[in-house]
Amino acid sequence: MGSLNKMNFITRFSALCLRRKSKMQQRHQSSRRPAVPLGSRILTDPSKVFEHNMWDHMQWSQEEEEQAKEKAAENSLEKVQLEDQDKYEREASKYWNEFYKTHRNNFFKDRNWLFLEFPEILPEKMRQQLKTEDRSSEHTKINTTNSFSHKNGMKEREKYWKKSYGDDSTFAQGYVYNKNQSKSVADNPQNQNCEEEVGRLESFPGSDATYRILEVGCGAGNSVFPILKVICNTPGTFLYCCDFASGAVELVKSHSSYNSAWCSAFVHDVCDDALPYPFPDEILDVILLVFVLSTIHPDRMQGVINRLAKLLKPGGMLLFRDYGRYDTAQLRFKKGRCLSENFYVRGDGTRVYFFTKDEIWNMFNLAGLTEVQNLVDRRLQVNRKKKVKMQRVWVQSKFQKPLLLSVNNSEEAMKKHPYG
Repeated sequence: MGSLNKMNFITRFSALCLRRKSKMQQRHQSSRRPAVPLGSRILTDPSKVFEHNMWDHMQWSQEEEEQAKEKAAENSLEKVQLEDQDKYEREASKYWNEFYKTHRNNFFKDRNWLFLEFPEILPEKMRQQLKTEDRSSEHTKINTTNSFSHKNGMKEREKYWKKSYGDDSTFAQGYVYNKNQSKSVADNPQNQNCEEEVGRLESFPGSDATYRILEVGCGAGNSVFPILKVICNTPGTFLYCCDFASGAVELVKSHSSYNSAWCSAFVHDVCDDALPYPFPDEILDVILLVFVLSTIHPDRMQGVINRLAKLLKPGGMLLFRDYGRYDTAQLRFKKGRCLSENFYVRGDGTRVYFFTKDEIWNMFNLAGLTEVQNLVDRRLQVNRKKKVKMQRVWVQSKFQKPLLLSVNNSEEAMKKHPYG
């Protein structure tokens, strides 16, 4: 009888361990995401589809998926002539300069959603301040596309963290750390050596900063100025921003909120490996890469990510958001606009690529970065006036530079590819 009770106990204990293991795997699975920062307006009643401009977490039917593939295959049948493809590559900066000359700073709206999607942009102390200070402040007010207030969003995200990781946890650099058990990235000896090395180098913009952010492809500053509103008057934080188009950088520098005391804007071609940055390698805490990689020729993307990875200090984070495969923008291209598979040229000469999260994982992994988040963000965008529905698809990712060099090389890491 005692033996039977012992066996029952072992069986129950094993089952409990398996359930806990399953929960932990689910908790850390990158495709699982909290409801609030990334959208919580769910369409449950199709008859109410035109009541709002955007619906989150849309699931495609197999039929919708097949239709999207057919449309993409159809508009890819006729390719742009090779000589014209070469022209778009050679004169890429010209087309983007013309774009900013035409639209100036009226084309995009400020990306005030950044701090909900990417709280890692800001230093840890500043993130804590944003969660506790008055939400009506001009520096912290955030209007999200799903009409969730910043106050509610922050409260819900904090509940999610505490529920998932315990009351002593905090969300830092994309990972959850326990205050009683973990040290910050700044306490890491390897980072300390990096800072000492920087101190020995010639002075550069932001050389006195302790927390440094770079936005690649800053455009007219639609991410720059929401960030500056928060970090201005914050000692030790510095923002770099660069763009391929000199016209875009001029727009940023001419803005009333631009101040060289905490921001440095410069023209830079990220595809040119030989072109130096105005600061040393391994000093950046965060790199923001939003709707930029898609403008680059696919053959050059890996080189760009490799170079950016070198700029990050150990523990630094690269934050990515861009067009996903079969987004409405891809399906709307006419025949004759396709450059290569999933790569197109617009009427104004600018180019765009449409990613899968698998492609993103491969590139960032080969650059030596570790996945923190990598997901497909599917939403239904609605034009209520015209009664038009558009399936939007984006890929959003967060990859971190390891604190210590992994003993496993890239080949070994590829064997552990989470997407098959």
